[in-house]
Amino acid sequence: MFRKNGSFKGKGLGELWESHRELFGHLPGKKFPLLTKILDARFDLSVQVHPDDAYAMKYEHGEFGKTECWYVIDCKENAELILGHHAKTKEELEKWLKEGVWEKFIRKIPIKPGHFIYVPSGTIHAICEGTVILETQQNSDVTYRVYDYDRTDDKGNKRELHIQQSIDVTTVPHVDVPLNQHKIKKRDGEIITFVENEFFTVKKINVHGEMNIEQNKPFMLVSVIEGKGEVNGMFIQKGVHVMIPYGMESVTVKGKLEIILAHV
Repeated sequence: MFRKNGSFKGKGLGELWESHRELFGHLPGKKFPLLTKILDARFDLSVQVHPDDAYAMKYEHGEFGKTECWYVIDCKENAELILGHHAKTKEELEKWLKEGVWEKFIRKIPIKPGHFIYVPSGTIHAICEGTVILETQQNSDVTYRVYDYDRTDDKGNKRELHIQQSIDVTTVPHVDVPLNQHKIKKRDGEIITFVENEFFTVKKINVHGEMNIEQNKPFMLVSVIEGKGEVNGMFIQKGVHVMIPYGMESVTVKGKLEIILAHV
């Protein structure tokens, strides 16, 4: 909203976080806590794992760890992604990682458009070719590369792997975290809560007409994944991202559209 119009036109989110913390309900922290982005995987992305906050704070110069989640916007037929592994013990995990027994190690799951996948820190994961997702994550750059399919650059060099860090932080055995997902029907649509925890809340909102959404959070991130309409009178359409600041009390969404809403 700020980049397109109003008194903050042209200013970046980081700049506003530093100089206008009132827009975020004076939320504490050294940097904006959430990132939302669309990833279009035209080839298999590297297999990764992220540390939790405690490990990152200790070994990554006070950085945060990274828990994230994915909403599958689109994917090819019979698509899969990597979520978790098959090692039963830490010793087995270490052995397989050091030996590079990838086919035995990696766990794949089938996906379809509309699926929601929660990826807590410590989870081996990767997006595979032919998949478009909307990712919501803790704002952290700490990533440990587990495997990159032995790909090389123009000089024949493979990308660096972080095997020891991956051994340190990977959850063993892998467990899919149960989510208390629920749906609320509205007169002109519905609100589906995918996840609600200490890191973030992520919801999908389907609007067919006009819907009022209470804004009692430090901020809200809105990503339009289908359709077009308005939010508080501003035109939005598929592919648009909007940040709704603190203090607006309520948000009016009009049109026929699907949005992903995230907040801390």
